[in-house]
Amino acid sequence: MIRSKWEQRIRRADELAVAHPFADEVLQFYRRIASLQKVLYSQFEEACDRAASERMSNLRHEELNLHLLLPKFPGFLSEIETFATAPFVESARRLRTGGEGRRQEALTSCWQKATDFIPVGPESVLAWIFLQPYAECLADQAERSLGSGAQAICPFCSAKPVVGVLRPEGDGGKRFLICSLCSTEWPFGRILCPACSEENVEKLAVYTASQFPYVRVEACDTCQRYIKTVDLTKNGHAVPLVDELATIPLNLWAEEHRYAKLQPNLLGI
Repeated sequence: MIRSKWEQRIRRADELAVAHPFADEVLQFYRRIASLQKVLYSQFEEACDRAASERMSNLRHEELNLHLLLPKFPGFLSEIETFATAPFVESARRLRTGGEGRRQEALTSCWQKATDFIPVGPESVLAWIFLQPYAECLADQAERSLGSGAQAICPFCSAKPVVGVLRPEGDGGKRFLICSLCSTEWPFGRILCPACSEENVEKLAVYTASQFPYVRVEACDTCQRYIKTVDLTKNGHAVPLVDELATIPLNLWAEEHRYAKLQPNLLGI
C-alpha cells in the first residue's frame, strides 16, 4: 500500500516517539498538527488553480488566496485549542474570536515575511503552520526548476531550507535542501554553507551523535549558522521533516557551541 506523504510523516512521528521518549511530547504535538495539515492540503488541492501556481515564483501578498483561506482558518484554530499547550491555545482563541480582520492580518503578515520567517510568538507559528499545506499544494501543482545546486533559498517560494537530505546516488549521496514553507526539495552542493556560501572545508564543522548516526549537524564557523542533514544512505526509513524535529539533542549541541539554526522548523524550534 502506497501511503501519502502526510501518512508517512504521521507514521514516522509515531515510530520516533517510541524510539526516543525524550521527544515524545514534541512528536505527539507534531502528529496532531500533521493530521490537521493533511486535511487542509486535501481541501486546498481541490481548490488550487494550476495556472496561478505556475505563475507563482515568490511569496507575494497578491498571490494569497484569502477567499479560500479565511473560511478555513477558524476551524483550524478551534482544533488547535483541543490539544495544544497553553500559549498556543490562548493565541488560537484570541485569533479565532478576534474577528476576520485580525485573522487576515496574521496570515498576510506571515505570508509576506515567509522569505525570512522568524517566529516571534505562538500566533505567528500558528499562521505558519496553517499556511504550510497551502504553499505545499501550490508547489506540488506548479512546474518549477529545481535550481543549479548553489541556490540557498527555495527555487519556488524563496523561503529558507529547514533541513538537508542526502539521497543515494552512485556510490555515495547527493545533497538536497528542503524548504521550510512549501517543502520543495532542490539540489545543493555537498561542501557549501547554505547560509553564507562558505566552501572552505576547514570552516565547515560536522557533528553526529551515536543515538542518531544518520543525522548530522552541518555548521559553519564563518557565519555561526547550522542546519541538520538526514542521510538516507544510512537510514532509508527516515522522513527528513520529521526526523529533524525528533533530534533535539543535536540542537542542544549546536547551541552549546554557539551556532544558530539557519531556519526554525514548523514548531518554531
